[in-house]
This record gives sequence, C-alpha cells and structure tokens, in this order.
Amino acid sequence: MGKNQYNTSEEPENTTTVHIRRAVAYVVLVLVSIMCLFWFYILFINATRSNGELGRGFTLLPSSYLGENMHNIFTGTIPVVRGMLNSFTVAALSALLSTYFSTMTAYSIQIYDFKGKKAIFAFILAIMMIPTQVTALGFVNLVNGMGLEDNFIPLIVPSIAAPITFFYMKQYMESNLPVSLIEAARIDGATELRIFNTIAVPLMKPAIAVQAIFTFVASWNNYFIPSLVLHKDNMKTLPIQIAQLRSADWLKFDMGQVYAMIAFSIFPVIIVYLILSKNIVGGLTAGGVKE
Repeated sequence: MGKNQYNTSEEPENTTTVHIRRAVAYVVLVLVSIMCLFWFYILFINATRSNGELGRGFTLLPSSYLGENMHNIFTGTIPVVRGMLNSFTVAALSALLSTYFSTMTAYSIQIYDFKGKKAIFAFILAIMMIPTQVTALGFVNLVNGMGLEDNFIPLIVPSIAAPITFFYMKQYMESNLPVSLIEAARIDGATELRIFNTIAVPLMKPAIAVQAIFTFVASWNNYFIPSLVLHKDNMKTLPIQIAQLRSADWLKFDMGQVYAMIAFSIFPVIIVYLILSKNIVGGLTAGGVKE
C-alpha cells in the first residue's frame, strides 16, 4: 500500500518535469529556427530594395523594387534562365549519379568479403583529405586535352566518385541493411544487381535523400570548378553569373539586382529540399528490419 502511494505521489512530479523539459526544448528549437531563417528573410528583404536604399543602411521592412529588380535581371545581358537550366542540369545529374554509385560502392564494401577490402576502404577515406584546389590545375589540363571545355561532362562525371557520400552510406548500411535479407534474396535466385536495386536501395532511401540534398546543394553552389571549365555565356551556371553581376562596372552596378538574383537562385534548392525531405521523414518513421 505504501509503495503504491509513493508511486502515485511521484507521478505528478515526473509528469511536470517532462512538460518543463519539453517546453524548454520547443523554445530552444524555435529560437534556433529563427536564427537560421533570419538571414533568408534579410536576403528577400534586400531583394525588394533598390541600390540607393541598400546604401542607406539596414531595415527589416520590404520595399517596392522587387519587380523592377527581377525585370532588370531577366532583360539584362546575362542569360539568367539559361544559367538556371544549366545549374539544374549539372546539380540534378550530379546528385543522381553520386548517390546511386556511392551507394553501390558502399554496398559492395559492406556486403562482399574480398582481398584488399580494408585497404580499398582506407584509400577511399584518404581521398577525402585532398582539397579540390590541389588537383584543379591538373584537372583543367586534362579537360583541355580531352577537348571538354564548355561542357557539362567534367562537372558531372567526377561527382560519381564522392568519398564523403560513400562513407555516409557505408555507416548507414552497418545499422540498417540486414545481411540476412540479402542472403534470403540470393537463396530465392535473385541476381546481385536486382538485390541491390530492389532491396538495398529502398532500405537506403532516407540516407540517399539526405546525400542527394547535400550533393545537389554543393553542385548548385559550386563556383570554383565551373569557372575554370565554362567560358561561353550560354554554358555558365548561376554562381558564375552572380559573380559576373557583382563584378560589373561601378556605374552599372546594382546591389538590389544581385540580391534579387541570389534570392531567385535559392528557390530551386528549397523545392528540392521540400521534395526529398518527405522521403527522409517517411523513411525514418517507417522503421527498419532488424536482425
């Protein structure tokens, strides 16, 4: 009787503590979200202001120059629409190929046992330590030698070998890809490629969605390599065009147009995130098969 009374008296206190912790967590998450989204808000506010208004200082209130800024961007000498199509082509293909082949590589390292497996894994991780700038000169010489200047191939094909994506997929497979399920499919007579495409890839959907977002954003924002490879105006991506707009003659320079173009370039990234985030949430809430 005394034990039951003790438990009853402790229950309201425990419930109150849980509610307090939950409230604190919500407050912290709201504050962090505001801090993260505040800079996007400032970007869109600046996109509605003129160059003269931006020179007068900071404000939280939007102005009325958004339509004019967007009109000047689309009617200017820079082919913005073509640049967006170029950026989307490169980013989408890079994300698709990188996630698929990185998942395939991680699958082969995780599932199969062969000689030199640990050495190959260590070699792939060692490549992560090499900065892109170190190999840029040799890469540009190779591209020029192959006649692939002003071509998207040098921007898409190298993205297939993505050590960071491979490492993430490998770590995810260790806890979410049951070997018994693969062996059962082999007993049923399924081919290795079919097992990978119909069993491994669906189970890896949350990880694939995460890495697809990261790869898409990284390729979309990439300026360094495209600026070395792409020279024709109709082949340039949005980051190069934004840099061109910022480096314009000071008599023609308009910071309002720069902000409007940056805001315009963010929308496809937001759309891709919203589409893939559904797969992330759905995959995480669905659970997984355990040994």
